[in-house]
Amino acid sequence: MTDAPRSDRMPGTPAGARHPVARVAQDEIIWRGGESADVTVTERDADGYADLRTYATIGDGRTVGLVARDGRIDWLPLPSVDCPSPFAAVLDADEGGELSLAPVEPFTVRRRYVPGTNVLETTFTTATGVARVTDSLNTGVTGRLPWTELARRIDGVSGTVRLRGVISPGTGLRTVSPWVNETVHGRVLRVNGVIMAPRTLNDDGVEMHDDGVTAHFLTSTGSRHLLGLVATLGEPVFLPRPEDMDRAVDRTVEAWQRWSDAFEWDGPWADAVRRSTMLLKQLIHGPSGAVAAAATTSLPESLHGQANWDYRFTWVRDTAYSLTALFRFGEREETQAAISWMLRTIREHGIAPSVFYPLDGSAPDSDVTEHDSPGWRGVGPVVTGNRAGDQLQLGVYGDVFNIVALYVENGNILDEGTGRLLAEIADLAADAWRRADSGMWELTELRHYTTSKLGCWQALTHAAHLADIGQIPGSPERWRTEADRIRRWVDENAWDAEQGAYVWYPGTSELDASILLHAISGFDRGERMSSTLDALRRDLGSGPHLYRFSGADEHEGLFVACSYWMVSALALVGRDEEARALMDELQTAPNDVGVLAEMIEPESGAFLGNLPQALSHLALVNAAITVHTGVR
Repeated sequence: MTDAPRSDRMPGTPAGARHPVARVAQDEIIWRGGESADVTVTERDADGYADLRTYATIGDGRTVGLVARDGRIDWLPLPSVDCPSPFAAVLDADEGGELSLAPVEPFTVRRRYVPGTNVLETTFTTATGVARVTDSLNTGVTGRLPWTELARRIDGVSGTVRLRGVISPGTGLRTVSPWVNETVHGRVLRVNGVIMAPRTLNDDGVEMHDDGVTAHFLTSTGSRHLLGLVATLGEPVFLPRPEDMDRAVDRTVEAWQRWSDAFEWDGPWADAVRRSTMLLKQLIHGPSGAVAAAATTSLPESLHGQANWDYRFTWVRDTAYSLTALFRFGEREETQAAISWMLRTIREHGIAPSVFYPLDGSAPDSDVTEHDSPGWRGVGPVVTGNRAGDQLQLGVYGDVFNIVALYVENGNILDEGTGRLLAEIADLAADAWRRADSGMWELTELRHYTTSKLGCWQALTHAAHLADIGQIPGSPERWRTEADRIRRWVDENAWDAEQGAYVWYPGTSELDASILLHAISGFDRGERMSSTLDALRRDLGSGPHLYRFSGADEHEGLFVACSYWMVSALALVGRDEEARALMDELQTAPNDVGVLAEMIEPESGAFLGNLPQALSHLALVNAAITVHTGVR
């Protein structure tokens, strides 16, 4: 075999693309628990795509926006995170629209979240002055607004700065044509049923175009300006005064700080834990209480393409992990909302729980639409919908019972209807564990995956305990018997004495990092699990991170959650010093404002996959809890 021709393209730049204009060193976009350093470049390639590691996020409990360091909001579904996105430049730089605000002259950037909030501050410094932009998805006096309200406050800090803001919706992943409508109260922008009204305060001129508006601002020391956007879907549009939108920024800051002040955490890695929890709060869908797996679709897990998924759904697994953190931090309302929504949704759609559900609680399906958009840096496909809806994944049984067991363990009581539902689910698990399934990683090949069996073991063990304490009816003797059979099956079929590890499935020597979850579940915290941890780090490890399973290094990045699961597992098998050292090393995984994606590219440290990724942030938070509390 001859060597392949050497490519002078930057990693992630599609064939035919020009060189990126500039790239910032990855070390400068790493989380340090505070404000980022001044950075001169904007990390966009010549086709207009930003490095995924450079995105911050803002949210209002219904939608989430991705804000790049150059002031562009490249993703903003309206009005909900699972809706089409009028602003989708992260997936389509040409037709994804533009929602930008930045100085017209060269600038450096420093940014942070306002402490205790999900409100973002970006400070631009030019040769003539300094201006600060505060990005807020505003809340109302009594909570979430009945419309989406984006406020981009501009403060003159020193000198003078000229800024330009653009609001120009895109084509909805090349499916619709946006248009401008002149009304008695000014211009509105329309796309796919969404009505958007631009608002400005103390502007220096506004230009109207057939595809949007451009607003100009000139700051001076102490000046205050605003570029805003109000949006609804299929409803009349309320037009707040720009002055009221500006005041709402302060109200939103206060609301976030009240929430974070109630946050209970006195352990180590406090900055990372608090920021991850704040980002998770963005992913809790306020209207339902469901936890979205991520805020985006189709950001690639592999630069080779064909590994792009829509994560704007709620996975039962993520709800289970989120409750661990929410209970620990004393967040009562979110906990009750999440468990009530999940149990109600399962009940409405049949006894057997699905792998995931839409955020509105409707029936899941496997319909996937592939769009004509190019994808981030040309890596497609761009899709909406998720094919895993009709997969058999046995681990979901363990996830459901993990949710209710945590709920009861924390001093709460199940109602009779929930008890009957859970007894029926336990009976299903008692039979289903013998079946082959797609496994936690949603693979197309059905196998007898070890961790799928252990998900059923977890469900049956919890079910028997809940029956013993009178929380659910049913047959605890049968459930215990089946749980014991599963344990014997794993011992006889999934333990490889030569490797000293639990294997992915019977008959293979390959490994699966999801076995780490069953140190956490309590299945094994002894010598076999400890030996398995060594095998995983040896065979799947790269630096402090892990690939999901054997062979994954050939087609995807390092899976962030696995790294934090390893921290928890090390602590639970009694290797506390190693757990703490690994957790310290992983503090470089988030970006400069604490955001985590699904995966990390091993050589460059670049982000891959959808973001912000709930599973990654949940794994970080729960690892910190496990190490700090010393739960065994």
